[in-house]
Amino acid sequence: MKRRSLIKLLGLSVPGVMLARQSVASGLLNPQSEDEIAGGPFSPGWDSLQRYEVPEWFRDAKFGIWAHWGPQCQPEHGDWYAREMYIEGSRDYKSHLAEYGHPSVKGFKDIIHQWKAADFNPDQLLSFYRENGAQYFMALANHHDNFDNFNSRYQPWNSVKLGPGKDLIGGWEKAARKHGLRFAVSVHASHTWSWYEPARGADKSGPLAGVPYDGTMTKEDGRGKWWEGLDPQALYAQNHKPGKKLVWDWDPKQGSSVPDKAYMEKFFRRTKQLLDDYKPDMVYFDDDILPLYEVDKEIGLKLAAHFYNSNLQWNHGKLEAVITGKHLNDIQKRSIVYDIERGKADGILPLPWQTDTCIGSWHYDRAIFENHSYKTASTVIPMLADIVSKNGNLMLSVPLQRGGMPDSDEIQIVKEIGEWLKVNGEAIYATRPWKVYGEGPSTKSSEKGQFDGQSDVQKKPFTAQDIRFTQSKDKSTLYAMVLSFPKDGKVTIRSLSGNSEHWPGQIRSVQMLGISQSLPFTRDTEGLHVTLPGKVPGKIAFALKIRS
Repeated sequence: MKRRSLIKLLGLSVPGVMLARQSVASGLLNPQSEDEIAGGPFSPGWDSLQRYEVPEWFRDAKFGIWAHWGPQCQPEHGDWYAREMYIEGSRDYKSHLAEYGHPSVKGFKDIIHQWKAADFNPDQLLSFYRENGAQYFMALANHHDNFDNFNSRYQPWNSVKLGPGKDLIGGWEKAARKHGLRFAVSVHASHTWSWYEPARGADKSGPLAGVPYDGTMTKEDGRGKWWEGLDPQALYAQNHKPGKKLVWDWDPKQGSSVPDKAYMEKFFRRTKQLLDDYKPDMVYFDDDILPLYEVDKEIGLKLAAHFYNSNLQWNHGKLEAVITGKHLNDIQKRSIVYDIERGKADGILPLPWQTDTCIGSWHYDRAIFENHSYKTASTVIPMLADIVSKNGNLMLSVPLQRGGMPDSDEIQIVKEIGEWLKVNGEAIYATRPWKVYGEGPSTKSSEKGQFDGQSDVQKKPFTAQDIRFTQSKDKSTLYAMVLSFPKDGKVTIRSLSGNSEHWPGQIRSVQMLGISQSLPFTRDTEGLHVTLPGKVPGKIAFALKIRS
């Protein structure tokens, strides 16, 4: 076949031609077996993966919403329920006894049986998220509870065969495409091996002391029960000696058990199928670096190369894929996107990155709703402005109730974020960092994050002196997001003083987004002094549009 004919057949853009030619030669367009990865320009090693470039869609999107939703939302008691319910004396253990029974008989497998996702309506929910500013959406493919929310060929404990009886990831993916949202999946099941180990324990006291929890059950124990024919070990993965404690990187020197080959192969096949069948734009791994990296580096590297090469095929030679990982070194940050859980960067990072955080508990906790203690829009919006000013994106988890919809407080929070973005989104979407990310008291001190970087939410209130900057991609327009309204109606931007090295030229106009007329201003060695209008569009924060 002639070169021009091949290009036309594949629908390639010119930049994708060389990558695609390599892909065809490597067998990318041929089906792979369950253990083979797609051929193409990327191979499973950092030297190859660091050729990756973050796609423009991700750099422009800035704001995504995450449905961190699975069977652990059934009890509505918050995160890590499937582990904590097996820890004698814990809050979840006590509530499980009261609501479901003793974990030697009624374990997490039985929570799965009760979870029906009765209100699952992805079309309605993603329409709402899109209307309120989300540019991409992420769905939970599986958590540490080891339950696949998709039609898994390798994990019989999945949402099609059990619980909801629906392909949840398939439903989310279809709705995301319909509403013009980039689609992401989050994968957490690499940690099941150690995370579930309490499930094979037993009470140390009381009438059932010494009676093993259901994490020790096998297929034979299911005769005559609702789960007959299923092997609980495919869920709990406890055919091994437990470690002395949960260690995130499976370091045996710290008392961890270490996953075996069969467990890791199953994880690889499940994840590869997820990528192949649902073709997400982005995959979030809840891992340091890549899944199982400290045990077997090839697992995550193979998945990364497979995803990049496959994504090239799906997009006719244009790489649109994003993979996120945590605690990365410089080479790794060039190969995948750096993610900071419940935190944010200290300053402008040279490469795009992401914060993942939640307005409440990761899995739905009804007590947070009853106490009205979610992060508010007035908390999220300054956080978003700070993250974007530093070259980052915000992936915000909005916990869903067991049925699959947010509660009334969450709906109001999302609406308020959306209202702000409708006015000020020009300062957020498709922007790039300026020469400095910001100014004001909040730039002088920072609160350490739970996992990395700064805390996602600053405890000390922002002032009208706290400003975050972005600029248009062509650098013709500067945006100054003021994180609190001044009481006197005046704002001073010190980074734009008359002798500023950041803006040595003239300033010709200043506008407030949402207000059509230009604002009066003066400029001297102290800064750019702007007088705000008497009536302003909003109550939380505002953005000034500045042009030369």
